[in-house]
Amino acid sequence: MQNSLSVVIPSYNEEKRLPATLERVADYLQRQPSRKSEILVVNDGSSDRTADISREMAGKIESGNLSVRVLDNPGNRGKGYSVRHGAAESRYDWVLFTDADLSAPIEECDKLLAAVIDGSHEIAIGSRALARSLIGVHQPLFREMMGRAFNLVVRVTTGLPYADTQCGFKLFSARAAHDIFPKQQLERFGFDVEILFLARKYGFKVAEVPVRWNDVEGTKVAAFSGADAFLDILRVRRNDWLGKYE
Repeated sequence: MQNSLSVVIPSYNEEKRLPATLERVADYLQRQPSRKSEILVVNDGSSDRTADISREMAGKIESGNLSVRVLDNPGNRGKGYSVRHGAAESRYDWVLFTDADLSAPIEECDKLLAAVIDGSHEIAIGSRALARSLIGVHQPLFREMMGRAFNLVVRVTTGLPYADTQCGFKLFSARAAHDIFPKQQLERFGFDVEILFLARKYGFKVAEVPVRWNDVEGTKVAAFSGADAFLDILRVRRNDWLGKYE
């Protein structure tokens, strides 16, 4: 298996968190100097110095086999748009997207890579639900219960079999990423469901992998966004019926 790696980090107003995040991701990637890698920070119309900080950090952490690029969205478009933008710009064999708060530690990427190394899967997704003992810091009870309810509705409505569609830690082969993300229609909460629906529709095998995870204070990643989150599930079904994924 070729193992060059692109790491996509969608970022909105993350100037305080990004320096430590980028240093940690770079340290992880540089532990395997034989592997070419890149970090793509996608600035989602931030009103703070997210883009400037990212470019300053790039000069500090780049090395021979690690490059860092900062991509700017045309305004605040949402996490789904940011991930799609990063995937479109990625250059390497595997594309990982992870949250800027590293709620799933970047080192857990080893588990995702292990799940695809034999070639039987082209996608591996991190899961909080398969081994809840790996959760160090839980979300508030209401958010956690709403997340479980959301996943139940996802299963019933879309037929997806996964225990956790919303963990922001997913790995795609370049082939899968470049087939799936151009068809993506949703730009905000529901995009995780949409890309997994597309993966199944196009015949890509997905491994669901339990990962360590912590709820991080001050995260910009919404765990639940009200009724619109549930409506996104219906939008996926509607888009499929209308042939938008063909």
